[in-house]
Amino acid sequence: MAAAAAIAAPNSFAQGRRGGGSGDETGQAAQGRRGGGQQTTAQQPAQGAQNTRPTPAPEEKTSVTHNSATIGGQKIDYTATAGTFVLRDDSGAPKATMFYVAYTKDGVDDISKRPVAFSYNGGPGSASCFVHMGFGPKRPVVSADGHGSPAPYATVDNQESFLDATDLVFVDAISTGYSRPVAGENPAQFHGVVEDATWFSDFIYQYITRNERWESPKYLIGESYGTTRSAQLSGILERRHEIYLNGIVLVSTVAFATADPDARAMFPFPGYAATAWYHHLLPADLQKETVDQVVQQARDFAKGEYHAALMKGDKLSPAERQKVIAEIARFTGLSPKFIDDCNLRISSQRWFKEVERDKRRTVGRLDSRFEGMDADAAGEREEYDPSEASYEGAWVATFQDYVRRDLKWETDMYYTVTAQVQPWDQTGNELVAETLRGAMTRQSYLKVLVVCGYYDFATPFFGIEYTVDHMGLEPPIRKNISFTYYESGHMVYIDEKAHVKLHKDVDDFIRGSSTH
Repeated sequence: MAAAAAIAAPNSFAQGRRGGGSGDETGQAAQGRRGGGQQTTAQQPAQGAQNTRPTPAPEEKTSVTHNSATIGGQKIDYTATAGTFVLRDDSGAPKATMFYVAYTKDGVDDISKRPVAFSYNGGPGSASCFVHMGFGPKRPVVSADGHGSPAPYATVDNQESFLDATDLVFVDAISTGYSRPVAGENPAQFHGVVEDATWFSDFIYQYITRNERWESPKYLIGESYGTTRSAQLSGILERRHEIYLNGIVLVSTVAFATADPDARAMFPFPGYAATAWYHHLLPADLQKETVDQVVQQARDFAKGEYHAALMKGDKLSPAERQKVIAEIARFTGLSPKFIDDCNLRISSQRWFKEVERDKRRTVGRLDSRFEGMDADAAGEREEYDPSEASYEGAWVATFQDYVRRDLKWETDMYYTVTAQVQPWDQTGNELVAETLRGAMTRQSYLKVLVVCGYYDFATPFFGIEYTVDHMGLEPPIRKNISFTYYESGHMVYIDEKAHVKLHKDVDDFIRGSSTH
C-alpha cells in the first residue's frame, strides 16, 4: 500500500478530565486503503503504557433492550443495542474491541432516509459517557445551571435528546470506557490523531455495513478532542472507506489551527469578558449590555487594538501600553498592575485564580460560571476545577447505573472514564484544518455546525473562530459552516436553557442537511 500524506491536528488548549489529555492532541502519517490510514502492529509492551487490568480474549457480544422516552414533546419508541465490535488490522488479525451503544427509532419505514450520527467525547483519553448522557434518551438530574448534587442520583427522559432527528451511536475510544486493546497489543498503536481516527473509521464502516446504513445520511457529533477526531475522520472516512458525510457537529471545538503566540494569547479574551459579565465584574456601561454584546465588543478589541499592541512587542510606546492595559482591565475586571505584570498576555491558568482573588474564590476551566475555594488563596494556580468537581460525580454515577440496570450490559470489566493515553502521537499536527478543508471541498454538500459555550476555557470559542477564518475556504464552501453560541461552558448541555437551544439547533441542522 502506498504511503499516505501526513494528516493530523494541533491543539493549543489542554483538554480531557484529570490529566487524561495533553495540550497537544496530534497524530502521525499512516497508510491504508486509498491512503486513509493503516493500523500499525506492535507486540512488545509499550514503555510507560497504561497499567490496565487483565484483558479478556476479544469477543463480540450485544445486549438489546426496548424502551421509550418523551423527547421534544413526543413519545419515541426505540431499540438500544449495547455491544462490542472486534476490530482487525488489514491482515485480519484482531487488535481491539470497541464498545458502543446504538439507539434506533422504532417504526421507521425507510431507514435509508433516517440519519445516523456517531458521537463521542474527547480528551484524548475520555470515555463517551458524558455526551451519552447529554445527547441520548436519558439524562441525569442536575440543577438548572448544571450544578451536581449528592446521591441518591436519578435519571429521567432527556427531552432534549437528538433521537427525534437521528439515530445515535455512542462509541468509546480504544483504552477508554469498555473499549480495550487485545491482550499483548501495544496501546500506542491506537494513541495518536491518525491512529485514533483510523480505528474509529473502521468501527463506523463495520457499523453501517452490519446494520445496512450505507444509504442513510451520516453525521459525526464530537465534543472537545472529539472535534479534532471528527475533522480527521472527515478525510480518513473518505479515503479509507469511501464514506461521505452529510454533516459534522463540533461541540466545544479545539482550535486546530497553526497560529502565532500573539494570536493564541487572544483566544481566551472574549471569554474573559463574558465571565466578568456573568460575575458582575464589569463597569456599569458594559454590565448593562447583553452577554452577546459584551462578547462582540471584546472580540472587536482583541482583533484590533489588542492584537496590534501584541504584534508591536517592545516597540509599543508607554502611552499605547497604558491605553491597552486600561481596555483589558475594562473587559476583564483584572487590575491594571496585574495586566502590566503579565506583559499584556494573561494565561487562563493565572486568570482562573486571579479574577476573583479578592473574594477568595476561583472560577472553573470547563465552565467559568462555577466558583471554587482553594486552601492557598495566594497561590499562582487553582488547585482544582470547580465546574468539573461539581457535576462529574452525578454524570458518571448515573451512567454506571444506567448501562447495567437499563441497558443490561453485564460485565466485570472496569469502565475507564479517563484513560492515560500519553504520549499521544503528534506527527503532522499542523494539518488537521487542511484535512477538514479538503473533505468539505471535495464533498461540497458537507455541512459543519460549530457549537460554542461562552464560559468554556478548555476550548475557548475565539480559537475555532480564528481557525475557520484561516482555513482558506472558497466562499461556496465557507457558507457550509455555521456557528451557534450558548450561555454555558464546555459541556453545553448541562445548562437547562442552553440544552433546549442546542436541541433545536442540532435538530434543525440535521433535518436541513439530510433532505434534498
